[in-house]
Amino acid sequence: MPTAPAPSSTSGGFGRGLAFGVAAYALWGVLPLFFILLRPASAFEIVAWRIVLSLVFCILLITVTRGWPPLVALVRDRRATLMLGGAGLLIVVNWLTFIYATLSGHVVEAALGYFTNPIVTVLLGVFVLRERLRPLQWVAIGVSAVAVLVLAVNYGQFPWIALLLAFSFGFYGLVKKQVGGRVDALSGLTIETAWLAVPASIVLVVLAASGSLVTGTAGTGHTLAMLLAGVVTAIPLLFFAAAARRLPLAYLGLTQYLTPILQFLIGVFVLGEAMPAARWFGFGLVWIALVLLTIDMFRASRATKSVAGSGNGI
Repeated sequence: MPTAPAPSSTSGGFGRGLAFGVAAYALWGVLPLFFILLRPASAFEIVAWRIVLSLVFCILLITVTRGWPPLVALVRDRRATLMLGGAGLLIVVNWLTFIYATLSGHVVEAALGYFTNPIVTVLLGVFVLRERLRPLQWVAIGVSAVAVLVLAVNYGQFPWIALLLAFSFGFYGLVKKQVGGRVDALSGLTIETAWLAVPASIVLVVLAASGSLVTGTAGTGHTLAMLLAGVVTAIPLLFFAAAARRLPLAYLGLTQYLTPILQFLIGVFVLGEAMPAARWFGFGLVWIALVLLTIDMFRASRATKSVAGSGNGI
C-alpha cells in the first residue's frame, strides 16, 4: 500500500489524524440509514441538495471561524483550485453511485466497493505514483481479482457499483492527499462544492419545473431531513480532509475498513439484503486480500522503523 512520511507535530499529529479518520468513516458507514429517510427523492435530487447545502454550511462555518483569508489565498492558487475542482467531480460520481445503490437495495454491493478501495489505492500507487509492488501486495491483488470474478458471476453482471465507488473514492483520496499539505479542510471543501453549486442548482430548477422535485411535498419530516443533508455531507468530508493531511496514506486506508463493515452489517442485518453462499465466498476472498495487505503494511512499517533506528544509532 502506498506510504508517506510519518506526519509531523506541525501537521496536527498522528493521534488527531487517526481520530478524524475514524470519525469520518464511522459517519459514512451509517449513511445508508439517513438516505433511506430521503425516499422518494431521486439520487440526482439528493446529490444536488447535498452540494448546495454543503456550500451554504461551509460559508457559514468560514464566517463564524473567520476563515475567509485562507480561502481567498487558496483561490489565488490556480493549480490547487483546479485540482479541488477535479476532486469535486470525483466525489459527485461517488455520491450518485452510493445513493443509487442505497435507494435501489444494493447497500451490500456498495460495502464491497469500499472494501475494495484499499486494493485500488495500491493500484494507484503503481500506475500513478510509479511505486513497485511487494510480493504480498501482488498476491492480494490477484485474490481480489478472483473475488471480483466470483461476485460478477453471482450477481449475474459486472459489479459496476462496487468498482465505481472504489475507483472514484480512490482517486478522490489521491487528489486530496496531493493538495492536502497546503489546503485546510474547510477551504478545500468550500472550493469543491463551489465548483459544483451552479450545476447542482440547475438540476434542482429543472426538477422543480418538471414537477419532479420531491422536497417540500413529502412532509415536514422529509423536508427537515433533506435540509440536514448539507451538515451530514460536510462534517465527514471535513474530518476526512483533516485526516488526509495528518496520516500516511497506508494508515488512512486502514481506518476506512470501518465504513464498509458498518454498511455491510446494515445491508445484511437491518435491510435484509440477500447473501447467498457464492456472495459470502466472494466477500471472503476480498477480506483475505485485505488481511494480506494489512500484514504487508505492518511488515513494511516495521522494516522502515528498523532501518531508521539503525541510522539514528550511528
